[in-house]
Amino acid sequence: MAKPAVIVVGADKGGVGKTTVSRTVLDYFNANNVTTRAFDTESPRGTLKRFHPDITEIVDVTTTSDQMKIFDTLNSSGNSVTVIDVRAGLLSPTLASLRDIGFLDAAKSGQITFAVFHILGPSIASLDEIAETANFMDSARYFLVKNFINNTSFFEWDQATYNSYFHKIKNATELTIPKLNEMAYEQVEVASVPFLKFVANKGTRDEPANYSFVLRGYVRHWLGNVWGEFDRIKLTEIVGSKDKPAMKPTGEI
Repeated sequence: MAKPAVIVVGADKGGVGKTTVSRTVLDYFNANNVTTRAFDTESPRGTLKRFHPDITEIVDVTTTSDQMKIFDTLNSSGNSVTVIDVRAGLLSPTLASLRDIGFLDAAKSGQITFAVFHILGPSIASLDEIAETANFMDSARYFLVKNFINNTSFFEWDQATYNSYFHKIKNATELTIPKLNEMAYEQVEVASVPFLKFVANKGTRDEPANYSFVLRGYVRHWLGNVWGEFDRIKLTEIVGSKDKPAMKPTGEI
């Protein structure tokens, strides 16, 4: 069996759209036929699970028992990739726990593929997060994600200051998630379906839906651009899949 891959998506700051990024990652792997499971750490309510209920389990990542649910089953779950959507404020503590249980050592020795999608906000606080997480990144593929989904402008960043933080981490890679039309984003939220199902005009159980053609078009175009970023970093190859990059999302009229 191919070695398991774990992708952590998170930030210490709230409101930066990390769950939106997790949803695009799950859609991308689905389109590429990469078997994936997800853990939603917004315990007990959950946010990611609302959109991907069939593959998502809600956990409290701060408890040993739930850490065991995730990491003791990496080789036995039958899934190539495990995506962990880390709730606000828990990125650094979660990485510290991964160090303490020996996960980072296992990743460094090549037993596990490990990637971190660090979702950045516009304030200097996000840059301070980079300094904190840098200590854990020796064994990970580290992606700094500028997410514009929430009208983020990153106006508070001085480029020289950002560069000084960015270069602290060896092999860090930037990703950009473009803004999605607000009405389209809102409609997907109301529908509570993955972006792919919305584009395909399908409901939660794949039944025919009646979403706006215009709004589906906006989502299709946006999701194609996001997937273009994932293609650029060769995300499927990172997690051990040799499939060709996914085609752009398509949907019925």
